[in-house]
Amino acid sequence: MEFTPLALGESISIPKLYSFHYFEYAKGFVFEGEEHDFWEFLYVDKGEVEVRADDRTIKLSQGEMIFHKPGEFHTVRVAQEHKPPNLIVISFECRSPDMVRFEDKVIALGKRERELLALLLQEGFRTFSPAFDDPRVHRLSPHPEAPYAGQQVMRSYLELLLIFLLRGEGPAVPESPRLTSMHQDNAEMLAEERILAYMQAHLADNLTLDQLCRAMHLGKTRLKEIFQTRIGTGAMEYFKQLKITEAKSLIREQQYNLTEIAAKLGYASIHYFSRDFKRSTGMSPSDYARSVKARAESRD
Repeated sequence: MEFTPLALGESISIPKLYSFHYFEYAKGFVFEGEEHDFWEFLYVDKGEVEVRADDRTIKLSQGEMIFHKPGEFHTVRVAQEHKPPNLIVISFECRSPDMVRFEDKVIALGKRERELLALLLQEGFRTFSPAFDDPRVHRLSPHPEAPYAGQQVMRSYLELLLIFLLRGEGPAVPESPRLTSMHQDNAEMLAEERILAYMQAHLADNLTLDQLCRAMHLGKTRLKEIFQTRIGTGAMEYFKQLKITEAKSLIREQQYNLTEIAAKLGYASIHYFSRDFKRSTGMSPSDYARSVKARAESRD
């Protein structure tokens, strides 16, 4: 039998990565700006931010992404009325002519694209060494214990992300008949969204697993299965991490003291709040607040 090989096409190729950042900015932060001869995108993971791109000024909210084309001057500002943002900023080389479709675009990411971005972020944290939060340091240093082929996996995730974003520009593709497994996956996705929304709305409560199961009308086994399959951690561990993420945002807002923040998040005392915060971040809440202040002052 004769075999005829097919040379696989390549529409999007990313041979080089220039920077990989995850920023947590406080109110009043200003990045004075830069321009370079490669692509960059900024994604708002949480909060709000004002971005200037050449002569355009755009306010971005959670879930939105902006692309900066080569040669475009861009700045970042967190105004007093903004909720302090968490930002993902990645810059890369891509010579594909299709990249022109990203010029001057602000895109609201869908669930599939957000999941790809989350995988890219997780792989980056394992593949490269810190620091990821210094806007003045762009040099990427391989982590000494990086997973096998981590850089290739990152490249694949990044190329997939761009491909799916470009596909999203076209006409809707008719849905193929759904299989039972697809029904199940869709049901799990909807359940996950309901659970996470409920958790976010009850950050001030001391939520227990039993309370969560009753509110979601799910058994413990089923709820644990959804979390392990779709998020990779336990429900209560994830809820505690949501509290810490909100605490960091409130600290950066600089409107409440640590005792007030602990109370807003349902902690019975500052001691328990500080313990959970340090376990999650490696520093105490007061140390984190000082680091936020120091970063802001270093930009002045």
